[in-house]
Amino acid sequence: MHQQNPDRAIQPANGHLAQLAADVLAMAKKDGATEADVVVADGENLSVQVRLGAVDRLTKAREKRLGLRVFVGKRSATTSTSDFSSESLRRLVSETCTLARAVVEDSMSGLPEPEQLAQEQPDLDIYDDTKVDAERQIELAKRAESAAMATDERIANSEGADFDSSWGRVVLGNSHGFVGEYRSSSYSLAVSPVAVDPASGAMQRDAWYDVQRKFIKLETPEAIGIEAAKRTVRRLGARKIATKRVPVIFDRETAGSLLGNLCSAASGYGLYKGASYLAGQLGQQVAPDWITVVDDGRMIGGLGSRPFDGEGLPTRRNTIVDKGMLASYLLDTYSGKKLGLPSTGNASRSVGESPSVGPTNFYLVPGTTPAEDIIRSVKDGLYVTELIGFGINMVTGDYSRGAGGFWIENGQLAYPVEEITIAGNLKRMFMDIESVGSDLVFRGRIASPTLKIAEMMVAGS
Repeated sequence: MHQQNPDRAIQPANGHLAQLAADVLAMAKKDGATEADVVVADGENLSVQVRLGAVDRLTKAREKRLGLRVFVGKRSATTSTSDFSSESLRRLVSETCTLARAVVEDSMSGLPEPEQLAQEQPDLDIYDDTKVDAERQIELAKRAESAAMATDERIANSEGADFDSSWGRVVLGNSHGFVGEYRSSSYSLAVSPVAVDPASGAMQRDAWYDVQRKFIKLETPEAIGIEAAKRTVRRLGARKIATKRVPVIFDRETAGSLLGNLCSAASGYGLYKGASYLAGQLGQQVAPDWITVVDDGRMIGGLGSRPFDGEGLPTRRNTIVDKGMLASYLLDTYSGKKLGLPSTGNASRSVGESPSVGPTNFYLVPGTTPAEDIIRSVKDGLYVTELIGFGINMVTGDYSRGAGGFWIENGQLAYPVEEITIAGNLKRMFMDIESVGSDLVFRGRIASPTLKIAEMMVAGS
């Protein structure tokens, strides 16, 4: 990183965000900061929604923001601005240093050690420069909605179809001399049709979507629309059921939600605060010995992939659950220090916020059993396709959520069910996993194949 004269005018034009970060760091050092880091984000987003063939919403935004974190000894403060003028940045630096001097000391605060910072920045194939203009996005959304409406005559309405595209660049620099930069992109298409039961007049809604780093990999609008329609129509005629203890299968979407609970429990801040049922469980069995859970920040094209984390440490592949044993937590530098452990490269941060812990590509390694065979293995049980509410105690692991889905009779999806609650305890639920499907698909940073839990309480009428 080149040394810059902090008294000269700051010129962030032409995308020289790394130079801008260097200038701000130099100013912070001159103002008395012992350490500092800067995040600069430059992004563009285009979003359209159509409903019943008409454009309901169109938004386009371009944003540049700079976040500054300074340390004065063991005191720190974080601020941000979208004004990149020289006067604004000088004021930001001065005010941030003043704030840092006013807060209490924290012996764990500070940047990572220089030798821990990323030495390479591999291309993870997370950027696509395909620009999809508003007219094209509207067309794609209309096609998805039209396909859904044409799939079944019981599809009588729509809550709309949405197409979103975004492109961005992130630059991170710190006073140890680290400067890192990467670009990323995202394209998503979703549609939410409404079906009406011709006999009762009851309505049901559902949705389907796809998210990709590369535009060309996005499912076709027609495929998304047809799947959304099928998911919606199959919910018609939903019944209530009696309360009983039965096997429960989570489809891959709801299984991803369940895995998200494990991710939260394994994240550093809840652990050192004693607010996680996994606190003190490293090396203990938390699942059957054929269960492995991974967080992989270097997955090529992954929705959570990036070459370095929010503190400049290299991302990596972390095995969280290794053959049923809790092998690692998710940590940034601060939570790692609190627990006496090194960072796992999972620092996550928004511009203007201090780092916290977040997953990259967090998933349960798939098995070899097709989802259909898992359903066939259940004589009497529940297949969950929707979860409602958040009745989870992360300290004890107690789990209770509203749910919808299908009742299984003799290995077949017999009829849709609604207005039910499923209850258990996350510690027991993960230990009671009986089957893992082969159908892992990433539509976010956390993903899971279909899961079968041996038994849970299903509360109905």
